[in-house]
Amino acid sequence: MEFPQQQKPAGDGKITYPPGVKEITDKISNDEMVKRLKMVVKTYMDMDQDSEEEKQQYLALALHLASEFFLRNPNKDVRLLVACCLADIFRIYAPEAPYTSHDKLKDIFLFITRQLKGLEDTKSPQFNRYFYLLENLAWVKSYNICFELEDCNEIFIQLFKTLFSVINNSHNQKVQMHMIDLMSSIIMEGDGVTQELLDTILINLIPAHKNLNKQAYDLAKTLLKRTVQTIETCIANFFNQVLVMGKSSVSDLSEHVFDLIQELFTIDPMLLTSVMPQLEFKLKSNDGEERLAVVRLLAKLFGAKDSELASQNRPLWQCFLGRFNDIHVPVRLECVKFASHCLMNHPDLAKDLTEYLKVRSHDPEEAIRHDVIVTIINAGKKDLNLVNDQLLGFVRERTLDKRWRVRKEAMMGLAQLFKKYCLHYEAGKESAQKISWIKDKLLHIYYQNSIDDKLLVEKIFAQYMVPHSLDTEEKMKCLYYLYACLDTNAVKALNEMWKCQNMLRSLVKELLDLHKLPVSEANNTAMFGKLMSVAKNLPDAGKAQDFMKKFNQVLGEDEKLRVQLEVLISPTCSCKQAEICVREITRKLTFPKQPTNPFLEMVKFLLERIAPVHIDSEAISALVKLLNKSIEGTADDDEEGVTPDTAIRSGLELLKVLSFTHPTAFHSAETYESLLQCLKMEDEKVAEAAIQIFRNTGQKIETELQQIRSTLIPVLHQKAKRGTPHQAKQAVHCIHAIFNNKEVQLAQIFEPLSRSLNADVPEQLITPLVSLGHISMLAPDQFASPMKSIVANFIVKDLLMNDRSVGNKNGKLWTTDEEVSPEVLAKVQAIKLLVRWLLGMKNNQSKSANSTLRLLSAMLVSEGDLTEQKKISKSDMSRLRLAAGGAIMKLAQEPCYHDIITPEQFQLCGLVINDECYQVRQIFAQKLHLALAKLMLPLEYLAVFALCAKDPVKERRAHARQCLLKNISVRREYIKQNPLAQEKLVSLLPEYVVPYMIHLLAHDPDFTKPHEYEQLKDIKECLWFMLEVLMTKNENNSHAFLRKMVENIKQTKDAQCPEDAKANEKLYIVCDVALFVIANKSTACHLDSPKDPVLPSKFFLVQDKAIHTHTCSNVDNVFVLTQNPKPAPVLGAVNKPLTVPGRRIFTKTPTGSDTASNTSTNSSPLNSSTINKNRYTHTHAHTHTCTEEQASRGPPAVPKSSAVRPLLTKRRPPPRPSLSLSQEEPSQNVTPGGDTAASPVKRRGRQPKSATAAPVEKEVAPAAASRGRKRAADPNPNPPADSINIKMSKQQQQQNDEGTKRQIDLQR
Repeated sequence: MEFPQQQKPAGDGKITYPPGVKEITDKISNDEMVKRLKMVVKTYMDMDQDSEEEKQQYLALALHLASEFFLRNPNKDVRLLVACCLADIFRIYAPEAPYTSHDKLKDIFLFITRQLKGLEDTKSPQFNRYFYLLENLAWVKSYNICFELEDCNEIFIQLFKTLFSVINNSHNQKVQMHMIDLMSSIIMEGDGVTQELLDTILINLIPAHKNLNKQAYDLAKTLLKRTVQTIETCIANFFNQVLVMGKSSVSDLSEHVFDLIQELFTIDPMLLTSVMPQLEFKLKSNDGEERLAVVRLLAKLFGAKDSELASQNRPLWQCFLGRFNDIHVPVRLECVKFASHCLMNHPDLAKDLTEYLKVRSHDPEEAIRHDVIVTIINAGKKDLNLVNDQLLGFVRERTLDKRWRVRKEAMMGLAQLFKKYCLHYEAGKESAQKISWIKDKLLHIYYQNSIDDKLLVEKIFAQYMVPHSLDTEEKMKCLYYLYACLDTNAVKALNEMWKCQNMLRSLVKELLDLHKLPVSEANNTAMFGKLMSVAKNLPDAGKAQDFMKKFNQVLGEDEKLRVQLEVLISPTCSCKQAEICVREITRKLTFPKQPTNPFLEMVKFLLERIAPVHIDSEAISALVKLLNKSIEGTADDDEEGVTPDTAIRSGLELLKVLSFTHPTAFHSAETYESLLQCLKMEDEKVAEAAIQIFRNTGQKIETELQQIRSTLIPVLHQKAKRGTPHQAKQAVHCIHAIFNNKEVQLAQIFEPLSRSLNADVPEQLITPLVSLGHISMLAPDQFASPMKSIVANFIVKDLLMNDRSVGNKNGKLWTTDEEVSPEVLAKVQAIKLLVRWLLGMKNNQSKSANSTLRLLSAMLVSEGDLTEQKKISKSDMSRLRLAAGGAIMKLAQEPCYHDIITPEQFQLCGLVINDECYQVRQIFAQKLHLALAKLMLPLEYLAVFALCAKDPVKERRAHARQCLLKNISVRREYIKQNPLAQEKLVSLLPEYVVPYMIHLLAHDPDFTKPHEYEQLKDIKECLWFMLEVLMTKNENNSHAFLRKMVENIKQTKDAQCPEDAKANEKLYIVCDVALFVIANKSTACHLDSPKDPVLPSKFFLVQDKAIHTHTCSNVDNVFVLTQNPKPAPVLGAVNKPLTVPGRRIFTKTPTGSDTASNTSTNSSPLNSSTINKNRYTHTHAHTHTCTEEQASRGPPAVPKSSAVRPLLTKRRPPPRPSLSLSQEEPSQNVTPGGDTAASPVKRRGRQPKSATAAPVEKEVAPAAASRGRKRAADPNPNPPADSINIKMSKQQQQQNDEGTKRQIDLQR
């Protein structure tokens, strides 16, 4: 551009100096030059733009000061003064500068810019002049002259760099303000900002520079805020080139683009108005790392506290939410982490996030599921209102996650919320009510099998739910009201927790007792057993065993440690003593100190479980005081959210439970006085619990608390005579447990009750019958004989064999307890009395047990109506059937009575599990399961669960399967843990249930036509129900053992009716079906059996000689293999897919046009076509079956050769219609509700599956349709017979194996 002609100085170029100022040349010293220049500066400072004469006078001086001599002077003071003069010159001569040369102007402004570096040192004597220079330049906007220069950008860049470099924390606000004024004028009045100049500003926003010079960051931030309207376009252009066009070379800051966007958004979102749409484009990049970077950036932008980006830019927000489902794991993880800040800073966005967090809570990646929990819990801990019920529900679900780390985080998170909001009420009672479910949920986790879960629940209970650090009164108040608010299952879990801890304390005590005995081999063996039992109750059983051995060794060497441990587990140990003992034991085991000491951690786990941190004598006294306050009405029950009645009842229940685990802590007159007050209350449950507490804890009452004894005895007598049945039971047991003269006390109850029995008043019979029954059981020597006449003359003849009243003919199969007639209730108690009387005697010398069993069997045969006068209602008959079945099962728990129970009576008892009434089936199955799990019932009763396959209700079948799994697991574990159990394998090994099951099914009253398809299908279902659980693993070649066992049964006769050909035929047919099931389940069943099975002689009779027991003709065998029709279909039904609960096999349809349902089909391991390829080809050896007597002599010799029977025919069978097990069965409205309608079709022992129940009451749950199972049709029903080979090729075997493995597990 053109510059105006340089002005001519006055006086022909002679320089005019201000008055008093001599000529300034290079001839003078620096000091003198500085002195003169100061006077010049003063002159220019005083001049203004209107002094035209002075302006002209000093023009030559102005031109002289811009000479190279001054601009390059080495003295900084000279340069500073010259710069001040030049700044004033630009001010005075504005708007036209006296310097018109392009190069000269550039040199001058670069020179001035260099002088501004002096601003850095605020303590310099010259700082005021530097400040004056800056102020002058900013006020006049002198640098705007440079817009006329072609390379002005170089000057501006240098100026900006200088200002950003000199700014520091010692500068005041004015310095920063003048810098901003100077730079903003350049930006706002120029034609645009170049990329280089923009870089000089933006570089100060990068985290690395920001941390080095915070003031430079603040300066850039203020500058950008002031110039947002102007600079936004330049910023958008920069990001457009980098983000969209990918031109990273346009700037050195390209690699910091996301950091810059975050900072610019923080400064002013308006700076990024045009940039945000570009980020949406980047979110959809194919590069996972690039998406991750954008997600990280947007997470910060959306999550910032005052950010309104989500509401202002909804498309970008929705696009960002889509990244929660990104295929790249780190992207999903980053999204989940962002959610925490978003929930805390933007509660209004919680609704948008909930659905995405729900999906991520089920993410395949453990870390993501874990972080979902952390996100929700962190937000909840900040403010419970930030997380809705749905989000808390996700955490609740994850407490059952398959990964321990996730479960632990979820449980600990919920525990922290509970302590903060429910225990401390930090957000009021409304918030506490919102999460009141947490306490129940956490305790429910104690039902899980993992020991880690149990230990964590115990830790949570001790630290968060009832913190042990509280003082005793506050701690017991927490426990008292917590127990009152828990649901039933949570109460059971808490009781179980205390029970397990008490059991572990007992184990440790037994271990310490062994240390007191002399060293011996037997002692070492016993000690090892105790150590293994203790290790089972600690995490990581393998390591726990090693550490417990080491701990036991330390105990043997350190007597002081043993003493501390004995104090810890002592019944009299207080909570404070326990803390001291734990601390001392830990301190002793800490040396030598290590960064991580897994041995010490394991011992801490043990000490935490056995230390009584909550309950001691002081704690029990505090609980009793709380109970008294509730009784008196002075407690804070309503304030704590429970009614006084609930508080009293739950408080007594709590004390009752603690009386089992801490009986010594109850021994005080004050405690017993309070319990006596409870005995006088009208609430039946309260009095019952109080009696039980006396029973558990009152062993020293007779010797040490005579006053309590004298008050207690009359109360117990009264409860035994006129109390409720439960109170009567507990009163009798209490007397028996705590009094020395119990015979006299019991006689005082027995005699008046036995004389007052009157069948005409059944309402008054129930309690006496309960008391008499328990008295005869507890003191059989004294009362067995008197009871015999009562049983014969009154119980049987007068009560059970007479129906005095007519029942309610409403047609219901079950009614509530309140609706049952008193006469039937009395009969039920009469049956229980018979059982208790016999259990007390424990012998059958008088043959009373035989008579009782016949009576019970007759009651089952008559379906509960023993007199068959049809006076009893259907619901009452159900009650009596249940009582009779339970009574036989109870008697079977006593060996002397089990031996006299006949197979027929066993079968009648077992058929109760197929009763037509849902509640009868349910209660009987539960009783059966509990007795078997405690190893109290003989193994044969486990076979009864096989009949549950016929149950029409899906839930009942599922429950029965769980019972089977549990019982089989208990028995296997017992055999492992007890070496002596090897001698009793016949009665313990689960596989030995198969003979009992086969015999039971062969005598199934529904199995009347052994050649009928539907009946054979039922038999197969029952067999599969049991065998599928038994054959989960092939331990010790058990599959071959099962096959051998079934084959041996086929060499016997039915001991129940050995001469009945049809009965034997049914037995052999069931064996054939069982062999088919075993062969289809396992390919290893044809191996040699590890030992010869022993069969129960009570059910199977060994034949005199080996004869062929096959009942199937050659045609039958062809049908087994090919499913082709034959005149008499014997095993046609068994050659069908087996039902495998929980497993699905998906097979392709034969043609593309065919459609197949993908609904849940519980299919067998092999379909029909596969079975045809993989038929078992074993022959049935003519071997003798071992009886128990033979087992004692050793296994019998097996003949080397046996008659082999052909199983295949060469001819091609004619085609036949395909028989499929997928036939729909009629639906059944059998319900587990309160009132169940009677079936119109009578069927002994079980309801027919095809029957449809009558309408039910409102409270009855909806019925399960039919059996709830469908089977896929055989894709190849008619393979040619000659295509089947006995020996399969390796390829066929591989195909079969692949077929069984082709399963999809859709459950995480």
